[in-house]
Amino acid sequence: MEAFFVTTGVVALAEIGDKTQLLAFILAARFKKPVPIIAGLLLATVVNHGLAGALGAWITAHVAPDTMRWVLGASFIGMAIWTLVPDKFDEQETPIASRLGVFGATLVTFFLAEMGDKTQIATVAMAAHYRTPLLVVMGSTLGILIADVPAVLIGDRLSSRIPMKLVHSIAAGIFAILGIATLVGVDTLLGF
Repeated sequence: MEAFFVTTGVVALAEIGDKTQLLAFILAARFKKPVPIIAGLLLATVVNHGLAGALGAWITAHVAPDTMRWVLGASFIGMAIWTLVPDKFDEQETPIASRLGVFGATLVTFFLAEMGDKTQIATVAMAAHYRTPLLVVMGSTLGILIADVPAVLIGDRLSSRIPMKLVHSIAAGIFAILGIATLVGVDTLLGF
């Protein structure tokens, strides 16, 4: 269960201010239909992070443990640095819902926006680290929902009240701790 809870927390923190959260704000403001937006966001995240979890499991099965330790440690430290860089979102990336409907537009847009995103990369790393991809995917999906559903329901009013730098610093700190612990082998001692 540790994989589930740690992944949920880290992904929720990393998602705050992320471009997919900005996308949630924009879609909510534009379409004003929270239920299909949340449903599209959920399905896109499950599929996207499911693929990320599968990749993490594949990496675990095909990479030597010592190499894996260095790759994961460097990945977590890289995620810490990347988390400190705020995302910007180009509104031109938002699709027109007339063709796909609000649900379809959200599904496609979130899936594509999440490809190679911080939270997807974190899901790959966490799945490889914990070796429990299902719990990691469940945790990362919940983390996305924790951060993005309020964005859909409350919209832009919420974004100005969240101390983004503090949230990003906390997420970066967690990634850095995981990276350092992995590199020095503390994760084995602690049962990570």
